[in-house]
Amino acid sequence: MNEEEIKKKMLQQRMAQMSSEQMQQAQQQQQMEDVLKTVMSQVLDREAKERLSNLKLVKPEIAMQLEMYLAQLFQSGQLRERITDEQLVIILKKITEKRETKIRRK
Repeated sequence: MNEEEIKKKMLQQRMAQMSSEQMQQAQQQQQMEDVLKTVMSQVLDREAKERLSNLKLVKPEIAMQLEMYLAQLFQSGQLRERITDEQLVIILKKITEKRETKIRRK
């Protein structure tokens, strides 16, 4: 074996290792999404689910934040009844409100 063949084999091994790690990450992400979907079906009423679906299309990062927050509330037992659309809007406002910082110069 010459040096180039060794380099090619090492590169192939690295590529195979990376692809298996990526597959594991994809499977973990899919499992997490399935769990979140199950929790959301238990926590949200029909209109709130629709709002969350629309939010996922427009702002997926905020939708993910919201899902994680609701899942935490659910797991800690703080949610005793289904969340309505109006309640979801209030929660969304709290999540997305930006904190203003004022800098005063002397």
